[in-house]
Amino acid sequence: MAEQRVVIGFDSSTQSTKALAVDIDTGTVLGQGRVPHTVSTGAGRESDPEQWWRALGEAAAATGWADRAAAVSVAGQQHGLVTLDASGAPVRPALLWNDVRSAPQAAGLAAAIGAAELARRTGSVPTAAFTAPKWAWLRAAEPAAAERVAAVRLPHDFLTERLTGQEVTDRGDASGTGWWGPDGYDHDVLARIGLDPALLPRVLAPGARAGAVRPGTPLRAGAPVATGTGDNMAAALGLGLLPGQPVLSLGTSGTVYAVGHDRPADPTGTVAGFADALGRWLPLACTLNCTLAVDRFAVLLGRGRDEVEEGGTAVVLPYLDGERTPDLPGASGLVHGLRHDTTPGQLLQAAYDGAAHALLAALDGVLRAGGADPAGDAPLLLIGGGARGRAWQRTVLRLSGRAVQVPDARELVALGAAAQAAALLTGEPADAVARRWRTAHGPVLEPVERDEDALTRIGDTLRRAGALQGAPAGDR
Repeated sequence: MAEQRVVIGFDSSTQSTKALAVDIDTGTVLGQGRVPHTVSTGAGRESDPEQWWRALGEAAAATGWADRAAAVSVAGQQHGLVTLDASGAPVRPALLWNDVRSAPQAAGLAAAIGAAELARRTGSVPTAAFTAPKWAWLRAAEPAAAERVAAVRLPHDFLTERLTGQEVTDRGDASGTGWWGPDGYDHDVLARIGLDPALLPRVLAPGARAGAVRPGTPLRAGAPVATGTGDNMAAALGLGLLPGQPVLSLGTSGTVYAVGHDRPADPTGTVAGFADALGRWLPLACTLNCTLAVDRFAVLLGRGRDEVEEGGTAVVLPYLDGERTPDLPGASGLVHGLRHDTTPGQLLQAAYDGAAHALLAALDGVLRAGGADPAGDAPLLLIGGGARGRAWQRTVLRLSGRAVQVPDARELVALGAAAQAAALLTGEPADAVARRWRTAHGPVLEPVERDEDALTRIGDTLRRAGALQGAPAGDR
């Protein structure tokens, strides 16, 4: 009998590290681990990279395969700014993607270079979520800390480097910094934010090997390590996504994306022009407020997550952490249209509607940006922590008018990383590995008529709320 070959894929997310041990031949998950992270509260959102490293080791051990894995790969939350000193230790806690203190620096960068020019060169108009404004914020707010920085990394870069000793990244995660484009690092952007390109990792080609596991780490020494990538790119790999297939991910953040052949460059900033982890593109729209924001409304209303009711005129804009789409970093939550007969269940449904609205409104733009037909009949793949919630499923069906498919596979980011690791050993493209594993298989929910009244109410409220949310009235 041939020896069983197993790989481990990691998902180092905002809230936790997940690890999956996966059989290369069948895609069967043989073991898994999950270790929570601590994230700061208050003005910013920060996390200690050292805890990510400890969590990676603990999650790997929980799979039961840490000392036997044939290959490994790490996917991680996008955009986070990890700053290291000359010894490789963090200078300060990492600034996470949902830390919006750098909104003034994002606006300043767009004003200095021009939104359209930034989109042309880097694919995106950076918001406060992107890494470039975060570095500019650090230099302005904590200049002494910035002076001590000897290396700048993204979360998955940091962990891959700890495993291998190699200073590398991949094109997918690099495309979310705001300082990388198809021609490599943009030296003009770097100069404007005061970042020496010598502090950045080398960008590897798709499918390349990052290195091998060093002795003394929690994993088997000598095991090959794939490049890894950002979490959205890894989820696309984990689904074995084909061009034009739309995805809506319901997690701490909400995202909608599709693999495309065309390079995106949206000057409005709604669609981020990311690269995927292979040789194509991953146009994407993202909201800061998704499952956690709706869960908070459920707690405030004393309702269970699925205790929603139809009807009513209430509109909820659940911008509890500012917002990225629309770009309103200073926004707060807003409830409009209450009546004497508004019920708690109707108000909770309005929170679901408000969270889903921006993503579904951006879906056509995402598909067009990658060269796909928005009128295509491919089902909308619904993934993430909220994907199996009945209220989320019904909301997406009602507001999209599309068929919705819910893949059976879970932890798709870690599965995508595992597919990258397996591809090192089999020679296949990572997305082909995932298709062989049938990770996207799952039930299809038939489309229903789109609720145009609800969409109109939300859009109208958003336009009229511009002044309250930090944008001039009429701009939204």
